[in-house]
Amino acid sequence: MTAADVALVVLAGFLLGSIPFPYLLTRRRGIDLRTVGSGNVGAANVLRVSSPATAITVLALDATKGGLAVWLADALTRHSTLAVCAGLAAIAGHVYPPWLGFRGGKGMATTAGMFAVLAPAATALSAVLFLLLILGTRVVSVGSLGAMLALPPLTAWLGAAPPVVMGACAAAVFVAFRHRTNMRRLWLGTERRLGQRL
Repeated sequence: MTAADVALVVLAGFLLGSIPFPYLLTRRRGIDLRTVGSGNVGAANVLRVSSPATAITVLALDATKGGLAVWLADALTRHSTLAVCAGLAAIAGHVYPPWLGFRGGKGMATTAGMFAVLAPAATALSAVLFLLLILGTRVVSVGSLGAMLALPPLTAWLGAAPPVVMGACAAAVFVAFRHRTNMRRLWLGTERRLGQRL
């Protein structure tokens, strides 16, 4: 493949990831996620300021972006590294959507969708850990961080291809970086609990 082909795949992944489903679905109800709740354009904030049904819909749509970016890249190129790059680009597009002034979500759902296609068994185990941590703490960020930290070693343990393992490492670092304010609140004991409305 040429450099132009690579750039096209990555750009397509970014643009797909940048579709701001949380913003679009809540805006129909007169809510601007950037100005309410935590200000984050993601499912957790949708749950705080809207309905559980809307939050679940947002979660599914954001995951679909990551999965679809990977699937399309693989279908077009049959190259695992490019599929990983397209998925990472979709995460970046979700986090930094140009349509919202580069203020998006934290990338967790899009990451889950990406790796549901690339490493389904590892993603399933990571999702179980995510749910267990949330049930135990009622703090979404604890579940998110725990699941993301577990994903790279799980992909390696279950025999994923090296580009997938490297992609999991990159995604984990990126999502953890996006949760840095959550980590600070966890340290201070001020992190919001699941379903807490503001």
